[in-house]
Amino acid sequence: MQPLYVFEIAIHAFPESTAPGPVFADEWGSWPTLDVPKAELATPLAIGFDDALDRLGRIERMFAEPDGSFVWACSRDTAAATSSRWQVDGNAFERAGRVVLVDLKGSCPAAEFDRLLGAFGWPGQPLMMQLVRPAVFLKETTFRRHAEARGHGHGWQALRPS
Repeated sequence: MQPLYVFEIAIHAFPESTAPGPVFADEWGSWPTLDVPKAELATPLAIGFDDALDRLGRIERMFAEPDGSFVWACSRDTAAATSSRWQVDGNAFERAGRVVLVDLKGSCPAAEFDRLLGAFGWPGQPLMMQLVRPAVFLKETTFRRHAEARGHGHGWQALRPS
């Protein structure tokens, strides 16, 4: 079974004026956070909104709407072969024609997460992730460790209705 990332996050451009924040602890571990000036949260990604939607639309099994909402799920064959079902629900928000943030909720393998980030200009675009419920910001590398730890704990079950 492939390890899954499990997450409920908002993706933002990584501003240059971040500083280390306090350590955040949850049931999956302790995580260094970022202190981000509030004004920096409105910094858009480099990619245009329409370009990001076009890139999303080219990913197989991705269903993207013109308003920025999207859903992506693994195929039945993939789920059967790996014993892992996954799905990502998202919404990209725009400001002045560019993506300003992306809400994501769900689970997927790390390689698939990389493909999803690629639609938003990563790895050329530095990103940070906000854990939605505790409202803390993490560096991408810290987020990945958190999402993997959460996946090992099968936290994805809490993200999907029964």
